[in-house]
Amino acid sequence: MKKILIAYYSWSGHTSALAAQLQAFTQAETYKIDVPAGTFSTDMYETSDQAKAQRQSGQLPTLTEPLPDVAQYDVILVGGPVWSGALSTPVLSFLAALPDSPAVLAPFYTDAGDAGNYEADFKRVAGAHLVAPGLDSAHPRVASAQLQRWLEQFN
Repeated sequence: MKKILIAYYSWSGHTSALAAQLQAFTQAETYKIDVPAGTFSTDMYETSDQAKAQRQSGQLPTLTEPLPDVAQYDVILVGGPVWSGALSTPVLSFLAALPDSPAVLAPFYTDAGDAGNYEADFKRVAGAHLVAPGLDSAHPRVASAQLQRWLEQFN
């Protein structure tokens, strides 16, 4: 298997649980995409409104930790929740800060049943990076067979 980094943002804990499953399968290093405390409300509707305003203004949240050296990875699995059918703004911040590298990006994301145009938006925001098909989950736990099938593309 290629050298993999799992970078993820989790607001409710669902994406974090999925990232932990992926880490158990791959033994990959992880990078938690984090923003300053208090950036978002604990109410999902308020958070959705905050994220919409951030996207419209271009004022994305800052990341609290520096990015790892992505040049050492072949694949970067980028996880986040779907907010109003779009990428969460912390994931947008991560992608905006990601330097050009030969690493393949692959989104994994959690949603409440409607991912909207998540993967198309991810590809658009990823710029010149090669983007592999993503993994969508409406639940924080994904069947092992589904994870294995998705991860096989990185062998």
